[in-house]
Parts: sequence; C-alpha cells; structure tokens
Amino acid sequence: MKIKLEHGAGGEIMEELLRDVILKNLSLKSAGGIGLDQLDDGATIPLGDKHLVFTIDGHTVKPLFFPGGDIGRLSVSGTVNDLAVMGAKPLALANSMIIGEGFDGEDLKRILNSMDETAREVPVPIVTGDTKVVEDGIGIFVITAGIGIAERPISDAGAKVGDVVIVSGTVGDHGIALMSHREGIAFETELESDVAPIWEVVEAVAKAIGWENIHAMKDPTRGGLSNALNEMAKKADVGILIRETDVPVRPEVRAASDMLGINPFDVANEGKVVMVVPREHAEEALEAMRRTERGENAAIIGEVIDRYRGKVLVETGIGGKRFLEPPAGDPVPRVC
Repeated sequence: MKIKLEHGAGGEIMEELLRDVILKNLSLKSAGGIGLDQLDDGATIPLGDKHLVFTIDGHTVKPLFFPGGDIGRLSVSGTVNDLAVMGAKPLALANSMIIGEGFDGEDLKRILNSMDETAREVPVPIVTGDTKVVEDGIGIFVITAGIGIAERPISDAGAKVGDVVIVSGTVGDHGIALMSHREGIAFETELESDVAPIWEVVEAVAKAIGWENIHAMKDPTRGGLSNALNEMAKKADVGILIRETDVPVRPEVRAASDMLGINPFDVANEGKVVMVVPREHAEEALEAMRRTERGENAAIIGEVIDRYRGKVLVETGIGGKRFLEPPAGDPVPRVC
C-alpha cells in the first residue's frame, strides 16, 4: 500500500486508512470514555463527576497565509473546535512546530502572534510545546493538542429519529476561499476563510437548551458538510434528510464553486458546527446560535429520519431527492 494525498483529505479513502491500517496496528485503549476506536473528534476520560476531553491535530495548509487567516489561526481554532463539538470548555493547548531550515523568521513571528491572538479570543492558554528544525523544503507544520472539561461529553453518534439538524453558518467558505486564492480567481467581494474558534457558539446553545439536549455535534472540516453528515448518520444508524435550499451558502462561494466544478458541501469549513437537537428545542437552539458573532447565519437544514439508515438524502429545490455521498477525499488538498 502506498500512502497518497487522498488518505489525509477526509472522506472514504481516509476512513479506509484509519480503519484498515491505523486502528489495526495499535493496541486500542479506552480510559472509560470515548476512545480512538470510535473515531470521534477526541477522547474522553472520566474525572470525578466531569470528563476530561483530549484531542490533537496536525496542520499543513498551503498557502500558510490566506484570505481570512493563516496556519496559526487555523491550528488553534481547529483544536479548540474539536474540543467544543465534544462539549468541552477548552482549558489548555500544547503547540509543536516542525520548521524547515531557511524558513523566514518574520513569517514565524506572524504565525505565533496569530496563534496568540486566536487563543485569547477563546480564551485558552498555550501552556507547553516543542520545536524541531529539519532540512529545507517543508516550510512549517504546526501540531496542536488540547484538553478541556465537559459536564456531559457529546459524541458525533447520538442523533435520534425525529431530531433536527442545524448548521451554525454558511458552508464551503474555507475550502473555496483557499482554492480561489490558489487559482487566482478574483471577485468583487474577496472570498475569505471562516476559520475561527466556535466554543462561544456551542456554549450559547448549551446554556439555552442544556447539554442533555444536544444529541450530536461535529465540525465539518475535511470532507465538508457531506462527510460530517454521512459520518453522523452511519454512526447513529439513522437517515438524515437535508433541504438543499436551506443550507446557507454565500453567493460568491457558490459562484466560485461553479467555476471550479466543486460542490461547496464537500469542502472544508474551519469555523462551523453541525448540531443535532430534539425538534422541540430546535428554534431555541437556532436563536441562541444567531445571537453569537460566529452563528449569525445559522440555519435549520434538515432532520433525522428512520429510513435510509446510514445515508444522507438531499431534497433539491425542485422537490426531487438524491443521496448525498461522502466525498472520496476533500477536493481541495492541503487546506487544514
């Protein structure tokens, strides 16, 4: 087996690598909560009447600086968001950098300042780290780990028939912004990544409806909304039906997607959460999201159904239905 870029891009090819290679060659240990074998956004460890949540993420975005953010903001946001969608208030981050010889020192300062500013937004401290310098040619890789405390951990496998699916804002922003930037496609309004920490959005909903009424969450990063919904449906053994016209997509993102031949549902987001809640709490959850800075474009996009278990259906604007398949891999490589 030869490892390809697609193995790290989310979607079905990456799932095969995780299932058939990584999980089969590790002695999986659980500390009494959610472990590696469940392939959630992190692991949970019981700690008295609460749970410690632990996650780690590597970042290899190209270019390092892009409209709306950079690898520093991305690395902090990505780890904070993995904690947030498991219901954990971020407590501390660790940062490891692998830097290629000859990397520009001013760019390194810029990345570190961006990490610091983003961490202060949450707020969460960066408390420890490690730095390695290797031969020229790699640029910089940033690996961040995080711990948080959850009153009640949330998994991505808890969706129940009758629940409602909410997304906290427009989809496709990050992946399409990076791809447009790489291809030199210009618009009157510049496309920008949505990269941002989303703990504020998640906490607002929890305060409004209670942690017990958030049945499942996921941040739709690699593989985008399509992959996130398919994972949630498969893990919970339920069907998910979404309405295409209800999914918020910025007009400029849709225009760029059409030009590039990419479905905005399939590309990474770095500042959004997909949340599944009981129908009776959906409107309250939606309003709580919309009152936050990062959730003003939140929308109810669908529901959990008892048919087509493990699958996601899309109701089109003309009333037809089709399956929303998970992408084989993110069509925009090196975005996170």
